[in-house]
Amino acid sequence: MVELKKVLSDIAEAIVDSPEEVSVTETVEGDNVYLELHVAEDDMGKVIGRHGKIAKSIRLVMKAAANTVGKKVTVDIR
Repeated sequence: MVELKKVLSDIAEAIVDSPEEVSVTETVEGDNVYLELHVAEDDMGKVIGRHGKIAKSIRLVMKAAANTVGKKVTVDIR
């Protein structure tokens, strides 16, 4: 089974300069999974990208991963 929290964490750690400051909080309510991504203040721009393109891409990959296990995922970047 795909561990969505780990997938998001791995993606974020590959993007940022301070991977040790990446943390993901997971809340599960039935088939809905809420993931809250926390990164260092200086890395926020790298995770969001120009006009939110990287953030959209991260959400798209996470939705695809969640779909493989029959879940719905919401990713919040903070």
